[in-house]
This record gives sequence, C-alpha cells and structure tokens, in this order.
Amino acid sequence: MTGALVVPPGVAPVVLPAGVPPEVRRRLGESGTLLPPFTDTHVHLGLVDPAPLRDRGVAAVHDLGGTPADVAALADDPALPRVAYAGAFLTAPGGYPSDRPWAPAAWVEEVADPTSAVAAVDRQVAAGASFVKVALHADAGPTPDDATLAAVVARAHARGRAVVAHAEGAGQGARAVAAGVDRLAHAPFSERLDDDLLVAMAARGTTWLSTLDIHGWGDPTPELEVALDNVRRFAAAGGRVRYGTDLGNGPLPVGLNARELAALAAAGLGRRSLLVALVGDEPPAGLVSFVPGPAPAPADPGAVHAAWLARATVLAVSDLSDPDFVPPTATPSGGPA
Repeated sequence: MTGALVVPPGVAPVVLPAGVPPEVRRRLGESGTLLPPFTDTHVHLGLVDPAPLRDRGVAAVHDLGGTPADVAALADDPALPRVAYAGAFLTAPGGYPSDRPWAPAAWVEEVADPTSAVAAVDRQVAAGASFVKVALHADAGPTPDDATLAAVVARAHARGRAVVAHAEGAGQGARAVAAGVDRLAHAPFSERLDDDLLVAMAARGTTWLSTLDIHGWGDPTPELEVALDNVRRFAAAGGRVRYGTDLGNGPLPVGLNARELAALAAAGLGRRSLLVALVGDEPPAGLVSFVPGPAPAPADPGAVHAAWLARATVLAVSDLSDPDFVPPTATPSGGPA
C-alpha cells in the first residue's frame, strides 16, 4: 500500500475518524501518504499573498512580525493555514527593523528599559500574540540592553508566552540563550558557534527555526555554509530544529520550500528528523498532510525524502467523510530542490 509510512517517535500518527468511508481510506492509501499537518514556523504574512499556502502543503504558520490587527484578521480566515503570531518586533530605540522599508511603523515597538519592555509585551499579548519576538541584530543597530532583554523574557514567560529572538551578530546567540530566550528565529549564520554553546542550547531545549534558504535562495553563500555547519552540529548534539522559511524575505516560494528541505537534509537531517521539523510541536487539529505518489524507501537519502515531502498538500479531515472524495494526484512543488 502506497501510504504505509511510519512516523517517528514524538510525532502522533494520523488517525482518521470513524466517519471516513472505507472507499476513501482505500483511495488515500493507494494514491499517496497521509502525514500529520506541516507548520512553517517563520513567516511574514504581510509581505506575501498567503492564499496558495494550504494547497502547497502548509497547514499552519507562525507569523514572526507584522501589524498585530492585520495578522489577527488573517488568523480568522478559514481558507488560510492556521495562524499563530508574535505581533510587533520588540527592539531598542532605532534598532532593527525600524529602519527597513518593508517594516511599517506598526510592525515595531521600541523598548528602551525594563518598564517599557513589560508594557510592550503586555500589548502584544492583548493583541492576541501567541509568542513574543525580540530583535537582537547587533550588525544593524542598537539592541535591547541586558536588563531590558531580561524583562522581555520574564514578562513573556509570566504571561505564558515563549520568546523568539532574531539573533544576528557576534555573541547575540549566546546572549539570547543566557537571557532565557526559547527560540532563535534563524539558524545562527553570522558566526560559527562553539560546541559547548551548542550542547548547552540543546540541553536547555532551545529551538532553532531553520530559514536556511534565505542565504542565497538557491545560490550558496558564506552565511549558508556557516548556518549548515551550526545546524549539523546542533542536531547531532540533540538540538531541536524546526522548519521555518522567513517567507516574505526575498524570492521564496509561497508553500513548502523544497530548497529549505534540501538544505536541512544537507545539514544531516534524515527522513525522521525532517518529518519532526515539519510537523513541529503543536500540529493543528482537523487537518492532515497528503503526499501523492509512492513514498521513498526508508533507506533513501534525506534529499530524496525532502523532495518528496515538498509535494504535499493540506486536506481537511472533514472533507474525507464524503464517499466521493478523490485524493489529489499531483500538487505544486515548493520550488526546485
């Protein structure tokens, strides 16, 4: 049967409800593979047309910077992926991305001290944010000082929100982790992190969002090589890597990105690790991923699995109760591998 693919430990297998007719189950199994729904953990919906995302394999997104009210409106659209969001970037006065043309004023909250940091976190939470993002881009301007950064993290955690950091520049990754940041918005690319720091990050459960394809969009750059080396060693140390693209940053495909998956495979993630990275930590209920065509053999290289996974589309479980439902036979690729 085409659809026989065992999911790895830590990823819940797809269990279809009893109301799915036997003929639909048979068609699904004969024409492809059902997998848990996939999440892109780093997007900017305000910079793209998100309409194609579900057809092209993305069931849920984490928006990591935008106008909170605008992103909240997209989160209410049932035709789009499920949306969780951070709201505005929290940054130092004059810090990144306050000077970027793609970042309107509403995208940025400047935090000058611990008091303003606490208030800014509370505003994001009041606007519906599921997590908080702080900008530590030392190569582009000032960053919050240690006391202000600590206040962001402490307040976010007190409000039950994880903290995501854009950490760029020498020492910023280490600084983020020392402050208790939960996720790095990008696999570190501006410096090679030492092994002890990687082991410490892995031990404390710090999550890296991959975003490897932004470094050249298919044309390798020195930053890509640094990021791949960091991911390779971090994953080997047991670190948590999740699929994220930074969608909206340059010519990235709107949908699953085959180049991003291929880069993760090049960093040493095999079949199981790729699937864990795609499914993430809280897959949305009521949706499944469907990959048409035969699944690669377990022994096939990670790059083969990456290209296959990039063909996925999203199905609503509720649609499968129709006895006449026919699975798609082909889906758009998320770009060349």
